[in-house]
Amino acid sequence: MVSPKGKKIRFSVRSYWHSLTGKEVIAFIQQLLRIVSGPLVLVIDRHPIHKRKMVQEFMAEQGRLHVFYFPVAAPELNPVEYVWTQLNEYTAGTAPHNTDELQANVFAGLARTRNSKKRLLACIEHSPVDWIT
Repeated sequence: MVSPKGKKIRFSVRSYWHSLTGKEVIAFIQQLLRIVSGPLVLVIDRHPIHKRKMVQEFMAEQGRLHVFYFPVAAPELNPVEYVWTQLNEYTAGTAPHNTDELQANVFAGLARTRNSKKRLLACIEHSPVDWIT
């Protein structure tokens, strides 16, 4: 999440060991709506989970939620892709022995990005979209 003038930036993530359903997407959007007071602009990719009927209906019912979609096949516009790049760099060379170690490595890499305004701003700035006005 980025405030309109870029003064505040926050990265929220949820992880699951199973394939996502519309319920998890809705729960995440509800979390964002609780965190942000006032209008919320949500820019998401066109993954099929975001296009599910229940998700579309929920989003349409939220008066202060304004939804926009990234173009198809344009991952370079999506700042979260740069988060995944940072995560890949953090976990490169690790060899977890089990899923617990894998999860710990991933969460540590995400925390490193989440706790660094510099890293989060780098994700925004690498995208050719002017996210901060």
